[in-house]
Amino acid sequence: MNTLIILIPLIPLIGFLILALFGKTISKKTSGLIACGVILTSFCFSLVLFFQIQSLPSHALTLNFFDWISSGTLHIPFAFLIDPLSALFLLIITGVGFLIHVYSIGYMHEDEGFSRFFAYLNLFIFFMLLLVMGSNYLILFVGWEGVGLCSYLLIGFWFKNTAYNNAAKKAFIMNRIGDLGFLLGILLIFVTFGSISYTEVFTQASFFSTGKPVLTAITLLLFVGAMGKSAQIPLYTWLPDAMAGPTPVSALIHAATMVTAGVYMIARSNLLYTLSPVSMQVVAIVGVVTSLFAASIGLFQNDIKKILAYSTVSQLGLMFLALGVGAYSTGVFHVMTHAFFKALLFLGAGSVIHAMGGEQDIRKMGGLKKALPLTYITFLIGTLAISGIFPFAGFFSKDEILSKTFEQNVTLWLLASLASAMTAFYMFRMLYLTFFSDFRGSSHQHEQLHESPRSMTFPLLVLAGLSTIGGFVGFPEVFSLPHVLNKFLSPVVAATEMKTLPVFTTQGTQVTLILLALSIAIGMIYLANKIYVQMGKRPVAESEQREVNSFQRLQQILRR
Repeated sequence: MNTLIILIPLIPLIGFLILALFGKTISKKTSGLIACGVILTSFCFSLVLFFQIQSLPSHALTLNFFDWISSGTLHIPFAFLIDPLSALFLLIITGVGFLIHVYSIGYMHEDEGFSRFFAYLNLFIFFMLLLVMGSNYLILFVGWEGVGLCSYLLIGFWFKNTAYNNAAKKAFIMNRIGDLGFLLGILLIFVTFGSISYTEVFTQASFFSTGKPVLTAITLLLFVGAMGKSAQIPLYTWLPDAMAGPTPVSALIHAATMVTAGVYMIARSNLLYTLSPVSMQVVAIVGVVTSLFAASIGLFQNDIKKILAYSTVSQLGLMFLALGVGAYSTGVFHVMTHAFFKALLFLGAGSVIHAMGGEQDIRKMGGLKKALPLTYITFLIGTLAISGIFPFAGFFSKDEILSKTFEQNVTLWLLASLASAMTAFYMFRMLYLTFFSDFRGSSHQHEQLHESPRSMTFPLLVLAGLSTIGGFVGFPEVFSLPHVLNKFLSPVVAATEMKTLPVFTTQGTQVTLILLALSIAIGMIYLANKIYVQMGKRPVAESEQREVNSFQRLQQILRR
């Protein structure tokens, strides 16, 4: 097992070194095989480790390599901690990461920086693996900064474009603001506990009284880092601009890796946050406000990638809401399902952009389901999943977030429900304007329309399958079926998970909330259909005016 643990992050690092040093001397085909091969190998090892960790008595294993920093009383080991939480993230990172690598072979096949692109991808995966495998906050911070560096390189990959360079710099600088708070939080942890290793910190913290000011200060500082990395208000504006990078980069950063680092960090630090009620409230409020605010912006976006970017910010807000109400495993559950359907949506958007010759304005698309049938079917599945429609993955995790929130705070539940309703509306707006009605682009674009190559459609099909069945690992409590994911994560979060309130133990309350959320989502889909399927048949200028009129009518209805 120790060998597996070492090889999981080491193999992607070796892949990066090979591509970085010899990429110019080997063919694109070889570069693609090396880049995909190392990630697939890490995924296979992660899968073996995932099952082995469950057989250990303590469900956790710490592997010490050497004393990284040793001076006087200061001893910080370079060590890995493998437990259910890190094992799950390893599968998400390497599994979804591998599919994005495969997709990139087709998407980037004509780019002159092909090998350099895959070198950056391999390095990104290495740092993300380091982030979730570290046994202390310093190793987490190294991985945290590493994915920040790689995001800068990938967002600004086409560095000859000044606008893309500016987007990369904006992402890098805004993340440094959050990282300063994170670093101060780590320093305060060391001053308070004399250690930054998870095991020692959490053991000592368990003897602290609830609401102790120093714990509130630590958790708020750590959350500042999470706000930057996971694009929460006010440090969210870098993420939509990150669309400047190639579409596979958007899928990698926004689906399963970098932006979920903040969620992982808080889930890992669940004991500290549970002992800090003020910090929990701050996390929940910032999360739900971010979700609602980003969803309201998504309503008016026309760039297909910008719509998905704001939906990512909104979904991250829901994850933080779950963490803020003490539903740690629920937040991680949504990380997993979001990785499936958001990677699917971004890669589907890339397939559309590829077919449209680089066009990203959904008002200039339409009728693409005939020319891109596989892309349409998989994109529809991703849209149903993020909208929370049964039986797709997003239904289970989003419903669980809303249910857990309702138990703690009805106001937060109402705001989260509104954000979810907006999500269903603008996602189907995008679907209808892109794939339905008549084609509204140029005749040249229409002649060039074609389905993407198999290297791009294969990942779409796999992710569509995961987006369809991935939620069944977490059945709602009302069905009296096992919640496999909660049970798996219980060794990490069981002691701090929120307790179900008596009022919510009744089946009637649970069923009512589930049906209400589902009905609202279906209602929003119907409204989007009435507005945009008909509007999509009109020229762009007339469509824009009709859309403005529709929004004005919607606002009047809401006022009433």
